[in-house]
Amino acid sequence: MLRLRQIALVAEKLAPVEQALCDVLGVAVCYRDPAVATFGLENALFPVGNQFLEVVAPTQPGTAGGRYLERRGGDGGYMVICQCDEHAPRRARVEALGVRTVFDRDMADYQLMQLHPKDTGGSFLEIDAQLGADALAPDGPWHPAGPNWKAGQRLERVTGIAAAEIQADDPDAVAERWSQIVEIPLTKTAESDPELVLDNARIRFVPCRDGRPEGLGGIDISCSDRDAILAAVERHGVVDDEHRIVLGGLRMTLL
Repeated sequence: MLRLRQIALVAEKLAPVEQALCDVLGVAVCYRDPAVATFGLENALFPVGNQFLEVVAPTQPGTAGGRYLERRGGDGGYMVICQCDEHAPRRARVEALGVRTVFDRDMADYQLMQLHPKDTGGSFLEIDAQLGADALAPDGPWHPAGPNWKAGQRLERVTGIAAAEIQADDPDAVAERWSQIVEIPLTKTAESDPELVLDNARIRFVPCRDGRPEGLGGIDISCSDRDAILAAVERHGVVDDEHRIVLGGLRMTLL
């Protein structure tokens, strides 16, 4: 089992992006993780159905998040975070492929493995396992989102994250690398872009077309009230030339 469980954005300032996400998508903050202060960051987590958007922002100079902002030229997508059912085989696979980890940790209820983007290409890829009761339930617990994430769940406008879009200089090569790591064969989208089909979402790989370097460029969001989102977007003025909304530097296609 491999599910897309969380998408992380990195922003220069947390508050403006947090406000835009709440105003446009109708989401609410479910958790702020004090542990990220260790990395010189602050964050906020927002349930999107039973998945999550996270925004991190540096609180001091010299952080990894701050360097990523500089490399990508501003706010934008940061990490694709997946949930697996068994962590040990995933870790063994990564080691066999010679992929380095940036951060690797086992906790009582959670196992985390963040892969080095120079070894994966495209973006940060993280593969984690939730442990304990109901760990694999669709609405089950998720350690990064805190002990009571469902209190922040709002379904009036958005209900899930259906896809992540990785832009890369060589999307075929990056797609093949990710396919090797997650052990899922590649398929093609209707536009002939390489794609991985997870249990609950898709990850597609496209060329860099927006003038920014490779990274997590966009997501697809399943909507329950698309009109309300578009009305809110009008007030924020965050629609790109292809009529996708842009929040926190991340393209969002409304489904």
